[in-house]
Amino acid sequence: MIRRISLGLLLALAGIAAPSFGAAPKAVPNVVVEAVQMSAWVERDGSKIPLAPGMELKDRDQVKTGANSRILLKTADGSWVKLGEKGSLVLEGLRMGEDSLFKAALKVAEGAFRFTTDALAKFKGRREINIAVATVTAGIRGTDLWGKSSPDRQTICLIEGKIEVTPPGDYPITLDQRLSYYVRDQGKSQPVAMVLPDQLKEWAAETETQAGQGVSKRGGKWQITVAAGKSLNDALDASKALRDAGYAAEVLPAKASDKRVYNVRVAHLATKKDAESVVAGLKQGPLGKYDYKVGT
Repeated sequence: MIRRISLGLLLALAGIAAPSFGAAPKAVPNVVVEAVQMSAWVERDGSKIPLAPGMELKDRDQVKTGANSRILLKTADGSWVKLGEKGSLVLEGLRMGEDSLFKAALKVAEGAFRFTTDALAKFKGRREINIAVATVTAGIRGTDLWGKSSPDRQTICLIEGKIEVTPPGDYPITLDQRLSYYVRDQGKSQPVAMVLPDQLKEWAAETETQAGQGVSKRGGKWQITVAAGKSLNDALDASKALRDAGYAAEVLPAKASDKRVYNVRVAHLATKKDAESVVAGLKQGPLGKYDYKVGT
C-alpha cells in the first residue's frame, strides 16, 4: 500500500513548524513543558500525544506519566508544576487576563505533585490558582506545596506560604504554618499534623526528575536514532509505535548513496546516561526489535 503524506504532516513529524508570514508576536503560553522523564503524554481531543520539552499545553489537556516518569511544567506566571510517576493532571480554566490576573484550576486525579511559585520570576500580576487533589481543593495565592492522590488517601503539605484546604462537604481548613499537612483517609479528614524533614525529603523526591533516568529537557543535546535509513512507511510505523508508548519520536529525511531515506529520532535528552537509560528500557519491551544509536 502506498501512503501519501502532506508537507504539513511531514513537518509535524519532523518537529518543524510550518512557516507563517506576517504573524503577530506570539503570546506567552499558559503552560509549557520544561522537562520530561520519559515516558509521558497528554490526552487531547481524543488523541494521545507524547510530551516533549517546549510543548505548549492547552485548556482541558490531561497530562499523564508512566512508571518511573516525571514531568516539569512552567505556567505563564512563572510558577512550576511537577508531577510524579503514574500521575494524572487535568489543566482547566487557563487564562492570563488583560488585568494580569493568571487563573488556573489544576486537578490531580492520581500521583504526587508539587506546585512552587518562583520568587525570582518577574511576574507583577496576580494569581488565582486552585488545585484539586481528588475531591479535596486547595486554594493558593503564591506558595510552595506538595500533594498526592491515591484511591483512598489524599495528602496536601504546605512547604511555604499559606493555603486553604476544603474537603468535600466540610468547612475550609487554613494551613499557614510551614511544613503542616492535611490528610483525608478513607473519606475522613485527619487532624492537621507537622511533617518531619526526612519525610518531606522522601515526598519531594517523588516529583523531582532523576538525573540519568531518561530525562529530556529544553536545550538537551543528546539524542537516540531509531531505525535509521528506512523507507518512509517503515519510519512512520516505528515513529507511531514509539509515540503510542509515550516517547516523542520524530521522522527526519536523510540521504544514503543518493537515495532518500528516513530516520526516527528521540531528541533533547539531557545527558548520554539519560539517553542510554531510555534505550535500555525500550529494549526490554516490544520496541526492542528496533536498532538504537545514542549520539549528539
